[in-house]
Amino acid sequence: MNSHYPWEAAAMPQVTAEAWVPLPPDAAFAVSQTTGEVRLRWDPFIRKQHLLGAQRPAAGVRTFTRARVGPAMVSRYVSYRPPTSVGMTMEKGPWFFATFGGGWRFVPETRDGVGGTRATWKYTWTAKPAWLRPVADPIGRWLLGREIRARIAAYAEACADPEIVGVAQDTPPEGLA
Repeated sequence: MNSHYPWEAAAMPQVTAEAWVPLPPDAAFAVSQTTGEVRLRWDPFIRKQHLLGAQRPAAGVRTFTRARVGPAMVSRYVSYRPPTSVGMTMEKGPWFFATFGGGWRFVPETRDGVGGTRATWKYTWTAKPAWLRPVADPIGRWLLGREIRARIAAYAEACADPEIVGVAQDTPPEGLA
């Protein structure tokens, strides 16, 4: 892209976090998709979350999420592939995001002879206004990086909680990523 403005030529910022959990991908995916009180028990990011006009998640289904720190977002599943991945993109959100998207992947991985799953969560965004990106992008990397690391760490703890895993496996995935 030829541009006279450095913020227009920069790649979208991103943050990524990984965790290994001692569960097979189907169970790890199911925990990530819990809803209601079970989700609120482990997910430090959300205060409220629900599907919009649908009973189950699927590609094209929209969600409403309110973060514990306040901002709300309406997003749409661009992919929903149990037990391997889920992806979303923002349709409406906080004033400071021009774009926002995320993807969660679940890959079988054995560590020290124990079968499990490596969960990788990645988010990308574009800040607005464009002239603010040189300042907003590093702040976003720091803040969102901190949030995603705390969130995936809480997810890993939830995967070690027999009650949460039991509920997740007994209930078909109807949650949000």
